[in-house]
Formats: sequence, structure tokens, C-alpha cells
Amino acid sequence: MSQTRKVVVMDSNGKIWTEEQPIPELKPGQLLVEVGASMVSPGSGLGGVKDRRANPEPNPTKRPFGYSNAGIVIDKKGNCDEFSIGDRVSGMGGGYALHATHTCIPHNLCAKIPENVSDAEAASNHLAATALHAVQRGRITLGENVVVAGLGLVGQLSCQIAQIAGAYVMGLDSLPQRVKIAQEVGVDLPIRLTDADPIPIAEEFTNGYGMDCGIIAFGGDGTEAFRQIRSMLKTAPDTHKMGRIVIVGGATITHRFAAGVGNVDVISAARTGPGYHDEAYEHGADYPPVFVHWPTQRNLELVLRFMSEGKLRVKPLITDIVPIDQAADGCEQLIQTPNEALGVVFSMS
Repeated sequence: MSQTRKVVVMDSNGKIWTEEQPIPELKPGQLLVEVGASMVSPGSGLGGVKDRRANPEPNPTKRPFGYSNAGIVIDKKGNCDEFSIGDRVSGMGGGYALHATHTCIPHNLCAKIPENVSDAEAASNHLAATALHAVQRGRITLGENVVVAGLGLVGQLSCQIAQIAGAYVMGLDSLPQRVKIAQEVGVDLPIRLTDADPIPIAEEFTNGYGMDCGIIAFGGDGTEAFRQIRSMLKTAPDTHKMGRIVIVGGATITHRFAAGVGNVDVISAARTGPGYHDEAYEHGADYPPVFVHWPTQRNLELVLRFMSEGKLRVKPLITDIVPIDQAADGCEQLIQTPNEALGVVFSMS
């Protein structure tokens, strides 16, 4: 086996390239995965690149990046008994599931890939589990009305998972390609924000009941989205707004709370669920299932099951598959032309 790997790196000035590096040594509780595909996160992966390029540092530092991939287990170390050499797995985690031909991933951040799910689809696992956790945090249930602001990858996946939960979903974005993709995957009512005011449309969409829940699935200034979603929520006879707003993107929101919001639950949904960034959990410790129903690994398994059953459609979200040697070009598509690219996947062959 080769002792080196190809890996995509980025420096602190926003320059991106592919280089050769040694394959790291496995630690106990980790799988060595020969990667078939990795998926780029346009927000958390590439957000801020333009700002860094506009304000370069004299001595930039570099780092490998990426946190969502899929491939074949070719080695393991320690107690990873649920996995065997040759298993197809999707893996996740910053610093672990890199954009690279080979990665060392803690086994509780991995899940087996169903036979009918491709590596490219399974490489969405981190983003899909993030969306699942947002829906779980929002306590979205059968028959509820939900609005999702931001139809990037996490927003698209949040729409679909909320519908799997039995909700009726309206999706909002200003980019026409993202609205078109949402239509293709069957989101109930995708709206392009530059074409219409979503507030009266929400009133009609919910038959006058108002939205039960909103999800903000983008970074940057989310104040206007928060204001819009609050306006769409249910109104009590005492004029207070009621419902839930889940913030899964890294949005910054300036808004007056208490009477300024009403009796609205504002909920942060961080990452993929319990366990991620707990090194002991990642490498094999578990949380008692009776208390923690949906830790990260179980969320990974569930989104892959949804893909296998045809309930969660990832393929239409993938706009570009590029070889790892051309990773910089794939990233530039997301940075420079966000209306032309959404799901960019690096192939390792």
C-alpha cells in the first residue's frame, strides 16, 4: 500500500490546491478508509474565502480541509468490531474525513453504506446528519407547516427530512438554481425571494394557521430571515407569536427578544448530534441509549437508510463531480458562481 495520499489543502489566504502528504498512522478506535468520494460544504468549508483573499497575510499557514467522505475500509486499529476490512463506509468529522484519497476516521463517526447508495451520495453524510439534527431539535411532527430559509445543501436536506417527518415545507432562496433543484426533489413550495413576498404566500400555504416552525440554514446576516419567519409563525389571540425557529447555519441575528419576539422558541442546532467532538465517544465510548436516543452515529445510519429507501434524494443536489487533482477548480465554482454549483463532489480516481 502507498505510504502517501493526495489531500486538498487551503491556506489562511484562501488559496486551495492538492498535494501529496504521508498517510497518518491509525490511532486506536480508528478506521483507515480508501476514499472514493468527498463532498464540499460551500458554507462551513469555503465561507470567508473571499474575505481572506481580500486581506492576505504575509505568512499564510495551510491546513487540509473537508469533513464528509465515503470509501472502503482497508485497515483498522483497536476495538472497531462492527466494521470489517472491505466494508463500504461513509465517514465524517473535521480533521478526519478530509478531502483526501486516504483518511483515518474514528469508527463512531462512520456508518456502513447500503449497497444501493453511491459513494458520491453517501459523502453527504455529515451535511445530511446536520440537517437531521436540526429537524430533531425543531421537534417537527406529522402535519406541521415548516419554512426553510436558505436552500444550500443543509437547507435542501432539511426540507426533505422535514417532509419525511410528515411536515409540509416551504423553501426560500434568492438563487434560481437552488429553487429549481428544490422543485426537482419535491419540496412542497420552493419560493425565489426576488420574485415574491413569502409572508402572504405562507398564510395561504398554511390555510391561515401560520407556520409551526422555521429553519435558518445559512451563514452571515440572518436578521431579515428571522424577521420573515417570525411573521409567518402562528399568532395567539393575545397577539403573541408562537412556534419554533431553528438556527442550523452560522447566522448572526440582531433582534429584540421577549415581547419583541413573542412566545417563540429560538433553538440552536449544532452539528450532527451528541457525540461529535467528544473524543472518547468518537473512538468507541457510547452514550446510554435510554437517555441519548440519537447520537451522531445513529443519525449517520438513519440518513443513509433514508437514501437507500429513496426518501432522501441526494443525487439531484450534486451539480459537479471533479477529480481530486482539480479540487481547486471545483471549489472556485462554489466560491465564484454559487448559482451554477451546489453539491460539488471530489472523486479520487
